[in-house]
Amino acid sequence: MKTGEKLIKELEEVLSGQPWYGQSVYDILSRVTFESAYEKPLPGVHNVAKIILHMLSWTEEVMDRLNGMAASSNPSSGDWPETGAPDEQKWQLWIDDLKLANVNLLKIIRDFPENQWQEPTNDTRYEQAATYEELVQGFIQHQIYHAGQIAILVK
Repeated sequence: MKTGEKLIKELEEVLSGQPWYGQSVYDILSRVTFESAYEKPLPGVHNVAKIILHMLSWTEEVMDRLNGMAASSNPSSGDWPETGAPDEQKWQLWIDDLKLANVNLLKIIRDFPENQWQEPTNDTRYEQAATYEELVQGFIQHQIYHAGQIAILVK
């Protein structure tokens, strides 16, 4: 199996399959109500809405990096974008945007040249940049981490 195929399989499993650790990202999100998305659990703890925007921002950043753009310390839409006032329509749009961004990311991974997976990303912040494969693997781990946070917050 080629690198891109392995990464696609792993990402699809995490997003909508049956990952070994428990529920997929979309299964967890299906349990989140609009009201619970904006609840502030404790001081200093992000609510679900803010976590979703963070996950979406980093999905977009990974797509940019796979498309050859220079890595940034923060995504163009911000690391932790503000949610603003609770808004049910915005909440549903964010879920839809996250799903669409992941569809686009999967296509980018599918079309990524096999011979470039082990090349370093365009990241001048470090002496040795991560490879494109490491970038996607790290992104998958990032999404799992935040899905776990959301699962705890909506329990």
